[in-house]
Amino acid sequence: MSPSPVRPLGRLWHRQLDAYPATGPRVLYLGIVVVSTILLYYELYVAGAVAPSILAQYHMSFRYYVNITVVANAIGAFSSLVAGLGDRWGRANMVTYGLGVTALLVLFGVPNAPSQLTFGILVAAVGFVEGIILVATPALVRDFSPQLGRASAMGFWTLGPVIGSLCVSEVSSHTLPHLHAWQDQFTICGLAGVAIFLIALVGLRELSPGLRDQLMVSIKDRALIEARARGLSQAAVQERPWRQMLKTDIVGSAFAIAVFLLIYYTAVGFFTIYFTSIFKFSLAQANGIGNWFWAFDAGGLVVIGALSDLAKVRKPFMVVGALGAIAMTIVFLTRTNQPSTSYGTFALIISVLAVFLAIAYAPWMASFTETVERRNPALTATGLAVWGWVIRAVVAISVFILPYVVSSMTPLVDYGTKVATLEARYAPEVATAQAVDPTTLHELSVNPHNLAAGVKAVQEVSARFHVTSTAAIARLTALQHASTEPGFRYLEVHGPAVAEAARVTPGQWTHWWWVCVGGEVVFLPLIFVMAGRWRPSRAREDARRHELEVQAELARLGRTA
Repeated sequence: MSPSPVRPLGRLWHRQLDAYPATGPRVLYLGIVVVSTILLYYELYVAGAVAPSILAQYHMSFRYYVNITVVANAIGAFSSLVAGLGDRWGRANMVTYGLGVTALLVLFGVPNAPSQLTFGILVAAVGFVEGIILVATPALVRDFSPQLGRASAMGFWTLGPVIGSLCVSEVSSHTLPHLHAWQDQFTICGLAGVAIFLIALVGLRELSPGLRDQLMVSIKDRALIEARARGLSQAAVQERPWRQMLKTDIVGSAFAIAVFLLIYYTAVGFFTIYFTSIFKFSLAQANGIGNWFWAFDAGGLVVIGALSDLAKVRKPFMVVGALGAIAMTIVFLTRTNQPSTSYGTFALIISVLAVFLAIAYAPWMASFTETVERRNPALTATGLAVWGWVIRAVVAISVFILPYVVSSMTPLVDYGTKVATLEARYAPEVATAQAVDPTTLHELSVNPHNLAAGVKAVQEVSARFHVTSTAAIARLTALQHASTEPGFRYLEVHGPAVAEAARVTPGQWTHWWWVCVGGEVVFLPLIFVMAGRWRPSRAREDARRHELEVQAELARLGRTA
């Protein structure tokens, strides 16, 4: 008996395909997944573009903001494990309805948060939902892409975090000069989220369990996997899923890419703070530098994915990408102690760095899914859930550690902007205070009528500015009046801490960039545990052998290729 036809409204929930789709529909489904992933990362990263404004809005400390990011990633790590159920329940509905939830949170929830606590809870809620669907999306890409085209498909999928970041920096750099409220960035993002949700609601489909639970090396395997699907028992191949996936090659590979991308997480969350606090770029300029990073990363992912599929190997690309990333991260960190570095220099350095990250990442993503398939192709979502948990755990830990390595960022972010404004306002009075010996200033603050201290102060000011005693007395009188104002007292309390932080922060950031280099070094040896050949000639031999095996099995099943 043929299955009952699905009613139009039922298609909003029943999304399974019982036959492997032709090229046109398959590309459409992959396109929806890629666009959905871009949108999800846009939602996840949008706060980074306006972090200084968010801190000011809620009078939020830098440490509090960092802890929100830590909690959101920690929650996302454990919700990623939920996505492992996609092997039993399917992936498409997780993605579709998750898009709807996050769009509403970003559009209506986060920008209307009345307090910093509510803001943090809503950001954590977004992190929970996205932890699930950002594991389900690469599972869908794997389902619709045979191994011989996997790197190209994963190259497009990995455009998600990159173009998501590019959307953040591009939209913010062009709209912040006109739309000053940080909430506007969330509104724009939320409206885009609603649009993509509606597209996925109508158009996204997935393979039935019998089809997706098999290994598909090339599109020529289509007839074979459809024949096998008729007799495949899903329960049998999915027994003890976590035990099957918690293996050294899968966990080790996930850890390798997680630490390799430390530089990327830092760019997403802290580039605007880094460039505005050390190099004094405007918020729009800092986001503009990010545009170069994400644009070159995006282009590299697509090109390298295609080249990896053409060569039929992944590992050589990963080695080249890792070595290049190590070299360019070292070049990047050498600029930390050179605050006069220009916008153009940074654009060049991080563009080359982004290309090397892409050379490593697109082939890695393809190789990781192939490593999972080597264990059990029916547990792709479970294997990707392990990856999702590991990568978000590493993000949470690294973001938590960062403020301790770069401890100077706390006073710079919390007080730096206001101190800079007050320094400009009280510039003459600050200059006068700096001309007088601190001991003399203290004596005058205790007793303004101390004649000896007053005479000494007048002499010091006269000598410093080459003015008459009358002009020096006028400057000291202005300083005395300013010292009674709240703004000047704020400057006296927090100014020294900000000045000290500005002095030491380049060295502390240098230490953190070396940590990122260490993560890139750790990535290299763990390439060897992954599936795949090193030599293209051996990979081509494997493909030819597989094709003969497929023809032989089809013959045994009484089918023609």
